[in-house]
Amino acid sequence: MSNLKEIRTRITSISKSMQITSAMKMVSAARLKKSQERIEKMRPYAEKMSQLIADLSANSENKGGLTQQAEGEKTLFLFLSSNKGLCGSFNTSLVKYLEELCKTSFTKTKNEVLCLGKKADPILRRKGFSIIDVNTDIIEKPNFEESSLISEKIMTDFLNRKWEKVFLVYNKFKNAAVQIPSHEQLLPIQKIENNEQKKSSYEFEPSSEEILEDLLPNSIKIKTFKSLLESIASENGSRMTAMHKATDNAKELQEGLKLSYNRQRQAAITGEILEIVAGAEALKK
Repeated sequence: MSNLKEIRTRITSISKSMQITSAMKMVSAARLKKSQERIEKMRPYAEKMSQLIADLSANSENKGGLTQQAEGEKTLFLFLSSNKGLCGSFNTSLVKYLEELCKTSFTKTKNEVLCLGKKADPILRRKGFSIIDVNTDIIEKPNFEESSLISEKIMTDFLNRKWEKVFLVYNKFKNAAVQIPSHEQLLPIQKIENNEQKKSSYEFEPSSEEILEDLLPNSIKIKTFKSLLESIASENGSRMTAMHKATDNAKELQEGLKLSYNRQRQAAITGEILEIVAGAEALKK
């Protein structure tokens, strides 16, 4: 049985850990509020852009460039993870999702991974994935300009036939407690077929092909940036939830140790009283 000094030391240690996890929970909650506001503002714009691309694609016969479909063996996964830990299963669940995705749908392709965020990199390497690069700065300071540079590089490599397909792999934000591992095709851009009535309801000046040529690169940049914001909001939500659970667990453990400490202390006091009584009785005899 642990002595009283050891229990006091453990209680003090747990109390300090609880202060840290509680502080991290509050910081994550503040960051979550900001990142949640950003993604909620970004989603309608991204959805409207996708709808516009669909309308233009229905009136266009262009099948080249960023929309060119090709069957090949080279696939790139743009994997969005975190730079820091203590965020529950945020990274590991997404790695498992990619692993399962490759086993089911990409068994005959040469798969490469571009990591945004460093935490998933060593896990993916251990599992045998080919990592071509790791970008950590974009996670620390997410902005559209830096995200656009990454998108432009990917588009250039795609047009040079370095990869036949590019997919985004990220945690989609639902709420603070729920993040959904997801994947989405980034390139080539998939055209959504509309009905004939929709096709005949627009007149374009200049042509729909020229408008698409300008809008398609922007749609890729917007989709990439939206996924980045989704991932960051998910990370903050996952970390807040993990720190909340850690704080609750520490509090429960601390209360258990305090109860054990009080019991042992009471037993020690009772033992001392019994010894004094026994000594007094012995002196009377």
